[in-house]
Amino acid sequence: MAVTIESFEFRTRPMSTRFPFRYGIAAMTELPHVFLHLRAVIDGNHCQGLASEGLPPKWFTKDPVTRFEEDLPQMTGVLEKAAGFAYGIEEQSLFAFWQELYRQQDEWARGEKIPPLLAHLGTALVERALIDAFCRCSGTNFATALKSNALGIDLGELHPELATFQPADLLPEKADTTIIARHTVGLGDPLKDTDIPAQERCDDGLPQALDAVIDRYGLTHFKVKLSGDLDTDLPRLKSVAALLAEKVPDYRFTLDGNEQYPTVSAFREHWQHFMTDPELAVFLGGAHLMFVEQPIHRDHALGEAVAEDIKSWSQCPPMIIDESDGEIDSLRSALKLGYRGTSHKNCKGVFKGIANACLLEHLRRDDDGPWILSGEDLANVGPVALLNDLAVMASLGVGHVERNGHHYFSGLSMYPQKLQHAVCAAHPDLYAPSEQGFATLGITGGALSTSSIAAAPFGCGLELSTEILDLLGECGLP
Repeated sequence: MAVTIESFEFRTRPMSTRFPFRYGIAAMTELPHVFLHLRAVIDGNHCQGLASEGLPPKWFTKDPVTRFEEDLPQMTGVLEKAAGFAYGIEEQSLFAFWQELYRQQDEWARGEKIPPLLAHLGTALVERALIDAFCRCSGTNFATALKSNALGIDLGELHPELATFQPADLLPEKADTTIIARHTVGLGDPLKDTDIPAQERCDDGLPQALDAVIDRYGLTHFKVKLSGDLDTDLPRLKSVAALLAEKVPDYRFTLDGNEQYPTVSAFREHWQHFMTDPELAVFLGGAHLMFVEQPIHRDHALGEAVAEDIKSWSQCPPMIIDESDGEIDSLRSALKLGYRGTSHKNCKGVFKGIANACLLEHLRRDDDGPWILSGEDLANVGPVALLNDLAVMASLGVGHVERNGHHYFSGLSMYPQKLQHAVCAAHPDLYAPSEQGFATLGITGGALSTSSIAAAPFGCGLELSTEILDLLGECGLP
């Protein structure tokens, strides 16, 4: 099966949040959402595929000195570079194509001193568009393509101990038909509806404060962010703990360290302060807390000192990496240091995420662990990126996934009504018109349906007509 690229086209849709989303050192109020439409020749067939990604401030790089306007050209630059490299590649499988693209992008990025997490944003966007093209052209869906290994994945190329395995040997037999939505509680998010000043209240009919969000969607799973400032985090955590205990007694949650700590020891010091409070000791206990995500800044998270710090902390909660997972072998490095796993995000690579899921399952079969592959989402939205993401999560068996794009943006209101109607028609189990008339994501009983996603090629059921492409965004990069 020969794979080559015929053409690329970028489109952009500007988006504004309903209210500021504070995470780590950034507060997001707007971002550009980029679409990549490609035409390819796969096994002699002319195919087209589509992928998209939001470009949030201060996630792919966390330099507190630069402004987003300075970071954005580098972000769009890695997209253009990956597309350029892809033009010259011809391989015999999608996996082999991705490997060669990864190699070329990586070599260029190292020379330009571009961090791998940012560099392979470009690689991953091309990868997703190609997967979509393959699924559309072959009349299959992502779960089936993965199960049959029609994508040509060689697990041993990424993790040698998996050389004798196919993805189907280590992944769930069937893709999930529902996924639990894990709701993010941002650093500045209001906890109670009565806390919102009149001038800051959204008028789009969607819930804004945590208590209202729980009531609307029936949420049971959450993600709580830390600022790294003890005087701020201690009362904030107590307020969140009290609200969740009242509203959802059997709640489960993850704690996001947001890279706010220079060392494990610094995080441990804060943790021990938290645990001296009886309410927080219950909140952070194993009945509620599932794991801690990336507490250590990416510059230090995979340093040798981490191993001893984790080993010497007998009560260390399960910790995973997220932003530190920039390279193919990042998970292996993290596991050697004592981390319990990593996150999957499509922007870090689908094939890489599949291999990581298989490695963790391989370990799990010898040792219960915990070995953790989480699903995380800074501000993922439809009608393409979110659906691609859910298709992968369902196939990897990631039972609960951080979902917050629908909360920080007003559904699909940034798109023309005609496109919104098309999305609702293609995915009636996932999207429906709100009382205000714009399409909103449907979360019922704290979960999302993935039935229509499983039936679509790579999650997204939209036809790639010229009209639909024009409705997605303006031609070009931001």
